[in-house]
Amino acid sequence: MLARSGSVFSWTRRALGAAAKTFRQQHTLPELPYAATALEPVISGEIMELHHGKHHATYVNNLNAAKEQLQSALQSKDENGVIAIQKAIKFNGGGHINHSIFWNNLSPNGGGLPIGALLEAIERDFGSFDIFRAEMTAKTVGIQGSGWGWLGYEKGKNRLVVTTCPNQDPLQPTTGLIPLLGIDVWEHAYYLQYKNVRPEYVNKIWDVVNWDDVAKRLSDVQ
Repeated sequence: MLARSGSVFSWTRRALGAAAKTFRQQHTLPELPYAATALEPVISGEIMELHHGKHHATYVNNLNAAKEQLQSALQSKDENGVIAIQKAIKFNGGGHINHSIFWNNLSPNGGGLPIGALLEAIERDFGSFDIFRAEMTAKTVGIQGSGWGWLGYEKGKNRLVVTTCPNQDPLQPTTGLIPLLGIDVWEHAYYLQYKNVRPEYVNKIWDVVNWDDVAKRLSDVQ
């Protein structure tokens, strides 16, 4: 049998370790950095109100509940409970992380082209902004089911990478890439306005991308 020191319970307690106090803190729904109607006509106010006030709020509430269940399972040394709650933490934690990035990735004053170091990095790693946009659009539209298209930064190689993640899987824990720009293609992000025409939604969202936010995220990790 597996020694107790190698048990799931012991491993999880060690993994939480110094982060235990932070882990126990309750998450809260961040405010939108603009009015719900500010991204119209690209994204309707009705979608934003539901997406932020209902869907994101649900991820936050479920994440807090799942963390409480994990703490209870750890305290009672319930290894099966520790294992069982991991899926809920990943899903709801990812939903909270992803959406917290997404709201700031968008702006009523967005769109156009990035400038400075961000544009230089895009041109270096993709050849041109148009090539980058076409690649990210195609990969994001092509996601099967629900998920996210991402522009990420690979720190070890100092390069930008376009990739996708299914469901609410968070980019950095899943791939090691640092998230810079995310496009949500869950149906709740666009269906009320664009119906089943996901390509139209993805093409339109470029008109509200907050390149200042994306550039700051890149600058902060370089």
